[in-house]
Amino acid sequence: MTGCDECGFEYDLSLAPSVPRLAREHAGEYADLLSAEPSLLRRRPAPDVWSPLEYACHVRDVLLVQRERLLAARRRDTPVAEAMGRDERVEHAGYARERPADVARQLRDAALLFGGVLYLLTPADWERTLVYTYPAPEERSLCWVAVHTVHELRHHLLDARRALPGAPPGE
Repeated sequence: MTGCDECGFEYDLSLAPSVPRLAREHAGEYADLLSAEPSLLRRRPAPDVWSPLEYACHVRDVLLVQRERLLAARRRDTPVAEAMGRDERVEHAGYARERPADVARQLRDAALLFGGVLYLLTPADWERTLVYTYPAPEERSLCWVAVHTVHELRHHLLDARRALPGAPPGE
């Protein structure tokens, strides 16, 4: 992966040191989005498209899962980043029933927890690796994992905004 055609994100590994700040900023943007009317946040624009609230819950969980993956890669050599079960979590964790204000707070906390682990990485730690299984199993550095996490945050913020009623089609 070098970039995302849909959201315009470029995988620039030099962004890695700024990921804690970027994660906090994006969490704030999600929190702002989650201040909308709860019924609008729970509405799916189509049966197979998540609601803005579901996207926000997913991103919260991504931050927590990525944090655990980083910690695992510091404990063991080249662990496998098991799939998080993104689609199953929507139902199994009851994303649509969560309170938007709670999710906004949890997102901010998850960004702080994720960033806190990144702040503790030494230069050698950034080069430690894990096997990332999406889209195909490949050994990735923790530097890449950090940058990829920012892509997840940015991309799904676009998805969540598009899922809000009245959002412009290209946004």
